[in-house]
Amino acid sequence: MLQILKNWTMPIAMSVGAFVYFIFAKIQLLEPLKPFVNESVSLLTPTLIFVMLFLTFCKVSPRELRPCRWHIWLIIFQVVTCLALAFFLLFGPSSVNKVAFEAAMVCLICPTATAAAVITSKLGGNASSLTTYTILSNIVTAIIVPIIFPMVEPHEGMAFWSSFWLILGKVFPLLIAPFIAAMLVRRFLPKLKERITACHDLAFYLWSIALAIVVGQTIRSIVHSQASIPTLLCIGGASLATCIMQFGFGKYIGGRYNDRISGGQALGQKNTVFAIWMAYTYLTPLSSLGPGSYVLWQNLFNSWQLWRKRVKEEKANK
Repeated sequence: MLQILKNWTMPIAMSVGAFVYFIFAKIQLLEPLKPFVNESVSLLTPTLIFVMLFLTFCKVSPRELRPCRWHIWLIIFQVVTCLALAFFLLFGPSSVNKVAFEAAMVCLICPTATAAAVITSKLGGNASSLTTYTILSNIVTAIIVPIIFPMVEPHEGMAFWSSFWLILGKVFPLLIAPFIAAMLVRRFLPKLKERITACHDLAFYLWSIALAIVVGQTIRSIVHSQASIPTLLCIGGASLATCIMQFGFGKYIGGRYNDRISGGQALGQKNTVFAIWMAYTYLTPLSSLGPGSYVLWQNLFNSWQLWRKRVKEEKANK
């Protein structure tokens, strides 16, 4: 039983998230607990992310955090594809499904998930190069989004610098604070660092708890949406297309520099919670369902990657 749970952690976490949501949605007796649950979730999610990153950064040497050539190619891909969709939305035919294209645009420019290093390590990739790209992609997003998104969906009183600092304030506390804490532990508490690095899969299991929460929130957003079925299908299809394209291109470029796993995760695994916030803040709110459904696509693919890796290892050990 324990082996089954270990082998199928991510699919089980996604199923639990969906199951718990429907339990609270259907059983009226649990209605009084909803405010407490919502408040607990809002505190638990950032705490889990902080701890996951802290555990991961404890295993990363600061000397290993340096830009690579494939980082440049992936940054160019993110910026160019975002600009191309913005240009199409501004000057293309008015008959297109604007919300679906906005959903795709926010999925493309969204920075790498802060927990991507957890999955990358689990898959055997380079967590150091992935962490470096995560920092770079967040900086690029903070610069590009305040410039491009207001052109697509104009908002009064939203200046570049205020938007820039607003975005940095959303992502960097959860990215930089655990990094500083981990470096202090590496420098001044080496014995504690050794104990932390001995916990090989702890960050992954914490990520699974966070995944269950995010999946539950995603399903709630889709169920409560007032959009028509065709619109939901267009948005879901757009996010699926961007997911396939980004994992594929990231793996291709990463493979050219002998870092295929890290390249794929860097470009394909997105900070969807942050993307949902960007869509609500800068674009049509309905477009936030794009990164919401991206949660499902990217984690289904991650589950398949982990299953495939495990099968290869089992064959090699026979």
